[in-house]
Amino acid sequence: MTNSLFGPLHDVAEEAGYADPPERAGFFTDTSVCIGCKACEVACKEWNAIPEDGYALTGMSYDNTGALGASTWRHVAFIEQSAPREVDQGDGASRWLMASDVCKHCTHAACLDVCPTGALFRTEFATVVVQQDICNGCAYCVSACPYGVIDRREDDGRAWKCTMCYDRLGDGMEPACAKACPTDSIQYGPLDELRERARERLGDLHDQGVTEARLYGEDENDGVGGDGAFFLLLDEPETYGLPPDPVVTTRDLPAMWKWAGGAAAALAGCVAVSFLGRR
Repeated sequence: MTNSLFGPLHDVAEEAGYADPPERAGFFTDTSVCIGCKACEVACKEWNAIPEDGYALTGMSYDNTGALGASTWRHVAFIEQSAPREVDQGDGASRWLMASDVCKHCTHAACLDVCPTGALFRTEFATVVVQQDICNGCAYCVSACPYGVIDRREDDGRAWKCTMCYDRLGDGMEPACAKACPTDSIQYGPLDELRERARERLGDLHDQGVTEARLYGEDENDGVGGDGAFFLLLDEPETYGLPPDPVVTTRDLPAMWKWAGGAAAALAGCVAVSFLGRR
């Protein structure tokens, strides 16, 4: 094992110490067929017994949940866009972009790296799960996540996020959100198969003239080593509230420790020279 903090990994679960792990599984969310029904949100809450987080609309959108959080492990974004004026689609032409967001289960997960109690762990499926009976609520994981996914619940102080229904995977079942999606916008399966399927879908959309379609999070050479949950988007990542170029926040730790060690050695040398000079 290399214990790499950055770059592609041949087998994420094996890197985590599993001798004979199953094939890496993940989510592919095709936002081009999402209808915004929020069945995924409801299924996630029901299966994982997540408390409600309010029913009020934001006033800026038809979305009533707003964003991912400690009590929203799946969130369907509603994005309304007006057509550019130069496009002849009539007055008031607009389009809706729907996208079901979730924890990305990164190849290099900073949330896991910074946890001081071992509450977060890598599963045999290469996903990342929080153990609430060990979490001490320090929130280091919250600030370390480059996507702003993991969150601490106000009423108990502990960190919560999507587990990719770890208990269902162990029984050979797909996650509740994917099971409930009526349009197969959320697909679960072996990650390599999903990536191949996503590239075919992207090619189809480009052939249909949807040239702005793109994949997000599937590249193993990106800043987090690729995501276990990736997306087909119809616009820039920022439009969906996603960072355009996420980087694992622990990437530079070796260099930082190297510089800190050098500075400490230089300081010790200066102290020694000063002490010897007084004799």
